[in-house]
Amino acid sequence: MVELRRSTRNANKNSIPQSIDESKDKVLGSRKSKVTKPAKKVTKIETKSKMAEIQVGDRIPDLTLLDEDDNEINLVEASKKTKYVVIFAYPKASTPGCTRQVCGFQKNHKELIELDTTVFGLSADLPKSQKNFIVKQGLEYHLLSDPNKELIGPLGAKKEPTGIKRSHWIFEDGVLKIKKIQISPEDSFNGALEDIQALKA
Repeated sequence: MVELRRSTRNANKNSIPQSIDESKDKVLGSRKSKVTKPAKKVTKIETKSKMAEIQVGDRIPDLTLLDEDDNEINLVEASKKTKYVVIFAYPKASTPGCTRQVCGFQKNHKELIELDTTVFGLSADLPKSQKNFIVKQGLEYHLLSDPNKELIGPLGAKKEPTGIKRSHWIFEDGVLKIKKIQISPEDSFNGALEDIQALKA
């Protein structure tokens, strides 16, 4: 009888750790099942509405940008001062192709003024860089700063993933009449003059 009790005790003793191990496994297993991989970080979607691309026949956007002297230039107000507004975009201030482009518009500037035209250069450069460009090249018109491409994008000159397409646009009485994207410096400054002469005729 004593032996039987010992056997029972031993059997119970052997079974206890096993049941504890099983319990641990169950607990750990249940914990493991609750652990999930961290969710991928979701990129915040920009809530600010983006302006649709401007097409021929659309009005000049009501945007205000800084010029080379940090003065605010409102495009709608600017379009009321002259019959035509030419905006030309260039990739980067003081680079060779862009220098040819701005100097070409400077060469034609007198004729453009006589045709009742306001000229604006446009790039993503900051006002300080635009100012240096104007001083260095002796420009007599304003260069607009658009680092966030608020105007460059809607005009259709934003290059993906980065960059700017050399282009120009002509507004007559605030309405887009000519839109030329991805052109050479010469096609930009000579083409803009020819386009306005044709519109004037």
